[in-house]
Amino acid sequence: MKITGVKIYEVNIPLVTPFKTALRTVDCVNDIVIKLLTDTEEVGIGEAPPTAVITGDTKGSIVCAIRDFIVPAIRGMEIEDLDGICAKIKNCMQKNTSAKAAVDMAVYDLYAKHLKKPLYKVLGGHTDRVTTDITISVNEIPEMVADSKRALEEGFKILKIKVGKEGLKDVDRILAIREAVGKDVALRIDANQGWTAKEAVKIISTLEDKGVEMDLVEQPVKGHDLDGMEYVCKHVQTKILADESLFSPEDAVTLIKRHAADLLNIKLMKTGGISEALKICSIAEVYGVECMIGCMLESKISVSAAAHLAAGKQIITRADLDGPALCKVDPYVGGPSFDGALITMPDANGIGITNIEEALWKELQKEET
Repeated sequence: MKITGVKIYEVNIPLVTPFKTALRTVDCVNDIVIKLLTDTEEVGIGEAPPTAVITGDTKGSIVCAIRDFIVPAIRGMEIEDLDGICAKIKNCMQKNTSAKAAVDMAVYDLYAKHLKKPLYKVLGGHTDRVTTDITISVNEIPEMVADSKRALEEGFKILKIKVGKEGLKDVDRILAIREAVGKDVALRIDANQGWTAKEAVKIISTLEDKGVEMDLVEQPVKGHDLDGMEYVCKHVQTKILADESLFSPEDAVTLIKRHAADLLNIKLMKTGGISEALKICSIAEVYGVECMIGCMLESKISVSAAAHLAAGKQIITRADLDGPALCKVDPYVGGPSFDGALITMPDANGIGITNIEEALWKELQKEET
């Protein structure tokens, strides 16, 4: 099975409600999706969201990277040469991790299809079920409480609470949600880099003193502020999860050695795909540091690839893969089953998506030449 080219599309899927964080507000999934073509007519699929505020990638840069650099570097390679292809993807250009992730997951989709296995079994086959949280966007307190209650009605038992925009007012947000949902619901707090180190310690400590148990606090300070991450870790009891501080395996080693994070949040769009994510998993296994698998604002294609990785690796103990649950419609047939909080792996080979409703797509180019 030899790689011959690519087709590139733009997909636009409306969200149930606007997605609001300390960094941005978005009302639809507007991503780049690819079909990686082969000489056997088998197709691998991949997706990349233009999350410029985090990865620096825009729609234009993703399309250019895939069309002009990444696919030309791997065209003609046999899919059996997985390591060689992944090395080419990583080294053909600097940065552009989202573009690399889209092609990388399409390659893994093809590789698993070549082996006639579901991708999660190729990646280790630890389990066939994954439980995800759901995101509660940052809003005024009554709206966040209502959204939290609605999430419970839909079967979610883990809430990821977005904060980080108004400092100590976030204490009131979290207290109100905890009171509304009870003690049996796990709360994950995501500041999206919105606090200073001292502010983070004050907010987290205040919540701890009030008896609010939190599963974790995610990226309390700026991603580059490792001193701040280390300071927060040393001064609170709640586990601190590194997100924007973690892009590469090298970052994982640095965070662990500096004790600047208790947990690692792996996102394919930050690592550049499954290949580099697997290296982070291996590092985490060596040091005994648990991982969470997360996603940007993505649709079912790339979230499915991440779910396969989560199901494959035992070191990934938490999942934040609610992208499909946030979308009004699902234009994809097959793949993992997203039923509220439960994600069930498919029996189909590869990622498992068998058909795509292209009415929501716009083809951005013809077959790669």
